[in-house]
Amino acid sequence: MSGHNKWSTIKHKKAKEDSKRGAVFTKIIKELTIAARLGGKDPESNPRLRLAIDRAKEANMPKQNIEKAILKGAGELSGVSYEEVLYEGYGPFGVAMIIKATTDNRQRTTSNVRHILSKHGGSLGEVGCVSWMFDNVGFISLKSDKNEEEMLEIALEFGAKDVKYNSEDNVYEIITEPKDLMNIKSQLENNVSNIETAELTLMPQTTVRLDKEQAKTMIKLMDTLEDDDDVSNVYANFDIPNEILEELE
Repeated sequence: MSGHNKWSTIKHKKAKEDSKRGAVFTKIIKELTIAARLGGKDPESNPRLRLAIDRAKEANMPKQNIEKAILKGAGELSGVSYEEVLYEGYGPFGVAMIIKATTDNRQRTTSNVRHILSKHGGSLGEVGCVSWMFDNVGFISLKSDKNEEEMLEIALEFGAKDVKYNSEDNVYEIITEPKDLMNIKSQLENNVSNIETAELTLMPQTTVRLDKEQAKTMIKLMDTLEDDDDVSNVYANFDIPNEILEELE
């Protein structure tokens, strides 16, 4: 499975722990604010905002906090002004990385990201150096008792671009156009199964397979980046075999 999917699984487990501490609230508020600013405050026409609201609810964020962040993003309440910044570069072992940050101080964030990459054997690159290796997609994973042919037919009927069965994790992976993600997610929930993950993401076209020691280094880098308050998402094209991932967990 690609680094994107591996890391999504790891992050999903971490998010449950983080939400208990409340540490994830700051990042969710930033995402709500940016999503509302870029796409408007109506979640029905803004899939990114709908996903952010879902994430906020999963973390048990108070409704008032959610609404306030959205209104700030829409310009209807005053508050800190955030901007979204994308960084491109390489991690150790030639792994391509795209780092998305939401910040009120670009200079501070750039310095932090550069330092973290350098400390873990990576480097910050120029704009465009690795983005061509990733596709902007909607991604859904789910478990179902449907066979592959049935699931393919159902998902394509709903408008999905592609469906793959991941035998390692016993899940279906469904790729959509970003704009179609929430509609397809809703239809699948109503007709097939509960969704395990649904997100707008950057999916690598090719991957770099890592051994156990390399995986340790890579996961440490990913953890350190995502522990930074300004970093909202990290996309990378590493591949870690399931047996190694289970050992490291």
